[in-house]
Parts: sequence; structure tokens; C-alpha cells
Amino acid sequence: MDALDLEQPLPTLLRALVDVESVSGNEQQLADLVERALERQPHLHVTRLGNTVVARTELDRPQRVVVAGHLDTVPVAGNLPSQLRTTDGEQRIHGRGSCDMKGGVAVALQLAAELRQPRHDVTWIFYDNEEVSGPLNGLGLTADAHPELVQADFAILMEPTRALVEGGCQGTLRFWVSTRGVAAHSARGWMGHNAIHDLRHVLERIVGFEQRTIEVDGLAYREGLNAVQVSGGVAGNVIPDECRVHVNYRYAPDREVIEARAVMERLFDGFELDWVDLSPAARPGLHLPMARDFVDAVGGTPGPKYGWTDVARFSALGIPAVNFGPGDPSRAHTDDEFCPVEDLHTCAAALRRWLQPAGQPQ
Repeated sequence: MDALDLEQPLPTLLRALVDVESVSGNEQQLADLVERALERQPHLHVTRLGNTVVARTELDRPQRVVVAGHLDTVPVAGNLPSQLRTTDGEQRIHGRGSCDMKGGVAVALQLAAELRQPRHDVTWIFYDNEEVSGPLNGLGLTADAHPELVQADFAILMEPTRALVEGGCQGTLRFWVSTRGVAAHSARGWMGHNAIHDLRHVLERIVGFEQRTIEVDGLAYREGLNAVQVSGGVAGNVIPDECRVHVNYRYAPDREVIEARAVMERLFDGFELDWVDLSPAARPGLHLPMARDFVDAVGGTPGPKYGWTDVARFSALGIPAVNFGPGDPSRAHTDDEFCPVEDLHTCAAALRRWLQPAGQPQ
């Protein structure tokens, strides 16, 4: 593909985006297409930073909004090229990234071209490396190197939410818990100490942990603490002297990351903890004026975001943000990933309704 037509029907645009494979680290081709398409829009000022593309209106509006979406996907699993299918009367675009989150990218790209005189100045951000480790994240790198490009009064992250507003996000902690033993021949196991057997004490603490459901700014967040990976043992005839379990704690946004870490340290007192990821949660902030205005335009009942998203990055910058995009988040990363066509049109209509100046036809 040499060019990306932002005026084509949304389902066709989404299929074009999906068909450009952009697994994390391989976003250049898609970023090139996005950059060229946006540079053809005379009302946008375009900046390229690595494989992140930022396009801004400069209309001297009193307020500025960021609309952001990531270009990368998790690895392909035999689900390219895209397909259009109808299931139970619902038209769906199938293919890697269709749900997470090229559906949202398609909506944002089309509106970036269409809305030449939005009622707020808009910064459209299309970034790379969201699905991998935080230090590579294009949104984070842009905020660090050029914070002026990210500053705004409100932000919308086009994560899949089935076209309903999801406020805030859970925080996430990941860490290894280690047990230590003494190696010995398994025929003389009493001469050693089995580190794998000691793992039961760690698992008992995980199973017994009170996983809260707590209301934050009117939304109920359910926490989760899970063992997600186990590593230990060297051979079939050796008593293992070390075992490790990888633990993931998804915590509600009433806690700061330092408090959540302290909760885990108390729970696993006496064990070695090796920290892998400490990502803050984000409060919903739906009581703030621009968020209320957006929810009123979108309609429906807002819900909590289960999982961590880049809404937390905006929150850390003091920018209220919500998740809003096409596709069911439970389909993200699945082999049969898809985005309903109706969700594309619903999201586009809601954003158009909110961003168009009063009195303009919709």
C-alpha cells in the first residue's frame, strides 16, 4: 500500500490498517502511512518522533484535547489478512489488531481529517510500542522528550470499551517471590530441603488474600492477585534449592503505587521479592467538567477500566483521561480478535458530536 485514504468508509479504512502488520517494534510502515495521510491535511501540524506521529490543530481554542491510540499489536497468530464476516446478524472486522486497537485508530484518523474546525483544539497522537515494556512506549517517550506535544486539558485513549466510557484504570504490580532450599539427591531427599514444597506457603497467602471490590469516584473496581508463572527445579533426580513464582497484583485506583507495594511486602513478609513492574493506577475523574461534558455527549453508563492503560500516563501528567473506543476488550489479544462495524460508527458519531462546534451539521 502506497497511501492511506482517510475518507474511505470506516470498515474499509480499518481493514487497510489491520492488513499492515505492525507487531511491536515493526510499526515503521504503518507510521509512514499515517504520517503521509495526516500531512495531506492542511489544518494539521504534524510531528514525527520515531514511530510516533503527532498531529495538532492550532486554532487558539481555550481548551485542548488529546485523542490517542497505539499503532502496534501483539504477535500475529494466523489472523492476517483481515476478513469481514457477519455473525448473528452483526458485521465484524476480524484480524490482529482489529480490536486492540486499530478500530480506535481508524476512528481517530478519519475524524482528524474530517474535523477542520473542532470546538476544542485537538492533538491526535498515534504511537508505537504500547504492548511491550514501559520504557519503549512511544507516548511516554514523547511526553518525556517533548511534553508540550502532550499537554492538554483532557485526553481520550481509544482503547476498546465497546463504545462506552471506561474511567481510570487499575494499577499493576508484578514481582517474583523466591523460596530457598538445600539441594540433594532425590533418593536422599531428607538430606536437603525442597524449595518447591515451600512454595505452598506463598500460594496460601495468595489464595487467602482479600481481593477488594471498592468504589472510587462512583465506579466499582475489583482487584485481583494471581500467581501467573512458576520457575524451579534443575533435574528429575535433584531436590531443588530454589523456586520462584511470578505474582501479578491488579489494584484499585484508591491506592498509590507505593501503598500497593507496601501491601504486597506485608503479605509476603519473610520472602524475597524481586520487582519487575510498578505501574500506577488512575482515578476516573469523571466529575471534572470536560469529562462530564464528554460522557453527556457519548451517552450510556460509564464503567471502570479493568487492566492498565496509558490513561495512567495522562493522569500522572495531571491530565484527566478516559478510555473510549470500538471493540470488546475481552476480544483483545485473542486469535479470533474482531471489531464490530457498528462500534466504529458509534464511536465516530459520539466523538464528532462532542467535537463539532454548536450549530454545525452532524
